Amino acid sequence: MDATSFKERFLPCHQKLYRVAFKMMGNAQDAEDLVQEAYLKLWNKRNELTEIDNAEAYCVTLIKNLCYDVLRANRIEEDRRQPEELSKESEISLVKQIELRDEAEQVHKLIHILPEQQRKVILLRDVRECSFEEIERITGLNTINIRVLLSRARKRIREQFNYIRSYENR
Repeated sequence: MDATSFKERFLPCHQKLYRVAFKMMGNAQDAEDLVQEAYLKLWNKRNELTEIDNAEAYCVTLIKNLCYDVLRANRIEEDRRQPEELSKESEISLVKQIELRDEAEQVHKLIHILPEQQRKVILLRDVRECSFEEIERITGLNTINIRVLLSRARKRIREQFNYIRSYENR
């Protein structure tokens, strides 16, 4: 495979590779480094890649594996520095922590684009864990209105969150 055909086939995948790496690694520098490493590996194997049907899927698998390797190596180093009894946080894989943080940020952003009353009610109930009576005193709304606003807010967040997640999995 020559340089021109390599560029035509694999460079269109660059943005997707970067997004996957950034999501898994959590910072831009590591993501850029891993994308460069992925392209180096692809270039070194360019003659073997002519038989691949789906270049994007191959590239995404490659970048994920590179990220897992780095995360695994970092976790082994962290485990060596920890005492024998590991805390609950260290039992959750680093990848899962990154995914949970990313999801929490998405939900936070979705809450802040809700209409004002829905945003107030969901923040009071689900974030600050206020009772319905406390929310009534703060907002001046009755319990029925609070429940309706809360239901609508949760539904809207759930729908938008699912839409975002389905879009990312494409």
